[in-house]
Amino acid sequence: MIKATGLPRRIDHLGRIVVPVEMRRMLEISPGDELEISVQGDSITLSRLRKGCVFCGAEQDLRIYRDKEICASCASEVRTSFNGSHE
Repeated sequence: MIKATGLPRRIDHLGRIVVPVEMRRMLEISPGDELEISVQGDSITLSRLRKGCVFCGAEQDLRIYRDKEICASCASEVRTSFNGSHE
């Protein structure tokens, strides 16, 4: 759900805006963190960029599938589930 903050910000001559400190604290965003910028309709959305497997969060042995990171273990589980082998 998108929540209006009532904190308008101006874009400077280089296209930058400042994310209010209250929001950065709430979302645990620190200097140097990466944010993903996307467009949804006529809105620009900033999201925390989370590194790691989209299923388990692992940060090792990652592969990219359809622009998402997935670890070898989860890839194997997904492959098995689509081949009809269920536990």
